[in-house]
Amino acid sequence: MTAFDHSPSQIRVTMLLAESAQVADSKLFILGGGIALIAATPSPLAVAMKIDVPWDRADRRHEWTLELLDADGTPVLMGDRPVIVSGTFEVGRSEQLQPGTPLPMPLAVNFSGLVLAAGQRFAWRLVIDGDTEPDWQAAFTVGPEPTIEV
Repeated sequence: MTAFDHSPSQIRVTMLLAESAQVADSKLFILGGGIALIAATPSPLAVAMKIDVPWDRADRRHEWTLELLDADGTPVLMGDRPVIVSGTFEVGRSEQLQPGTPLPMPLAVNFSGLVLAAGQRFAWRLVIDGDTEPDWQAAFTVGPEPTIEV
């Protein structure tokens, strides 16, 4: 199997944490990508994803959920609600692509003012159509509380 091979029905996902991300013209635009450490103060955070949908799963509605987990894999709560974002997508086949080519679906989710426990590790986990894979996660650490000098 080469790096270009995809199993016929396997969705592949590439995830990246950034300061900001958006989708335009079917492309991801990423600012400050590759974050692994965020400040303990409210800071912007984005999850940029490229979802490769297999040719045989085109023209179908897919449900996705992005959930924030703590280091134990437990959903993070804000108040009494888990931090979850969800939606749907559908990718159509393109005449410009060879039959069998995975179909790219860019997705960007931005957060502002997210307050998380300092010194802790978290991960965003993507679930598509009720399935997830170990590499459908983007982990990060929240830095220490800022010190105030007087």
